[in-house]
Amino acid sequence: MLLNYDPRHCYPSPEDLPDSDDTPVDNELQDLIPGLLKATLALIWSDRMNWFFGVDMGIYYDPNESAIVPDGFLSVGVPRIIDEDLRLSYVLWEEQKLPILVLEVVSQKRRGEYSTKKDFYARMGILYYVVYNPGRKKKPRLEVYKLEQGEYILQRGEPVWLDELELGIGRERGSYQGVEREWLYWYDRDGNRYLIPEERIQEAQEQVRQAQQRAKKLEERLRSLGINPDEL
Repeated sequence: MLLNYDPRHCYPSPEDLPDSDDTPVDNELQDLIPGLLKATLALIWSDRMNWFFGVDMGIYYDPNESAIVPDGFLSVGVPRIIDEDLRLSYVLWEEQKLPILVLEVVSQKRRGEYSTKKDFYARMGILYYVVYNPGRKKKPRLEVYKLEQGEYILQRGEPVWLDELELGIGRERGSYQGVEREWLYWYDRDGNRYLIPEERIQEAQEQVRQAQQRAKKLEERLRSLGINPDEL
């Protein structure tokens, strides 16, 4: 993997490289699941600008090779925003930082998630490899691997705690964009699920309604005592 940038070499910049492999995703879940994780992380880490979560974005690891395009990946220790045009792709010889986590969502048509991709990410040095297979009935649908001495080791339990990120990842039924199903979520150290953006909005709206109800009851109480609250 080309991480040591040498300015004497004319490596292509992100603007010179294709920003997609033009391969369509097999189903919506391959966009929605990593997209939900990204949106939730933007709330959890709202005060941090040293991370980037890519969804269906090319990772260039060698100027002579095509990009790899995982369904999602997370890098820590890089600028969250490069400029107002945002990233076209993730170019390792410019970022100088490997993603710490890669996510693959398995569709009905497998793409080497349990074999070639897994081996490739291990050779790259990706610390966490997450595979979610919603179609599985008997085997675990979520598998989280951690790289130890060059080999991926399946992590036990769920949610799985990712110590380097101080986050857990796991499954739970819920609703997102009106779709009721099993989704992947982030969890805190105690196993509590972080709220997604839609739930944060609903929570805020409920707090406003409760405040309005309390204000109305207070107004009614004051009037019953012969006090006009409009004159206070």
